[in-house]
Amino acid sequence: MRNDHCISRRAILAAAGALPLLMATARWGQAENLPLVSVSKDPSCGCCDGWAAHIEAAGFTVRVVESADMASLKRRLGVPADLASCHTAEVNGYVVEGHVPAAAIRRLLAERPDAVGLAVPGMPAGSPGMDFPGVDPEPYEAFLFGQTTRSFGRFLGPREI
Repeated sequence: MRNDHCISRRAILAAAGALPLLMATARWGQAENLPLVSVSKDPSCGCCDGWAAHIEAAGFTVRVVESADMASLKRRLGVPADLASCHTAEVNGYVVEGHVPAAAIRRLLAERPDAVGLAVPGMPAGSPGMDFPGVDPEPYEAFLFGQTTRSFGRFLGPREI
């Protein structure tokens, strides 16, 4: 009786060589599933594109919508005038106003506080999208807003301080 079920040395080496690829594929299937970030911005705003690139680099899928009437969008979404910035995003039921770092958005989505959203008022130097070469970043604050407004963290560039 002949045994045709022997595994050759070549088959073992091929399987061992394929193992790293299989492991990487398994990790890919378990990759973090971040929600879509829909960014509304004025067509002429360039820093908004920089912020969208920062969010995309952090693993979010980004959709950019150009709007000539940002003021009415901000009012409809409940953005307080004193927290306004140049662009407004929506993600998983929250509003994200201005140059909010991706780390703050991740924390917002993890904690799920009872709030309308997060805002970085104005356009702080060095914040994501405002991080131009030769510009020294300034510390800035992100605010959680809704029924009340409170600090959600202080940042320098994209990092919390």
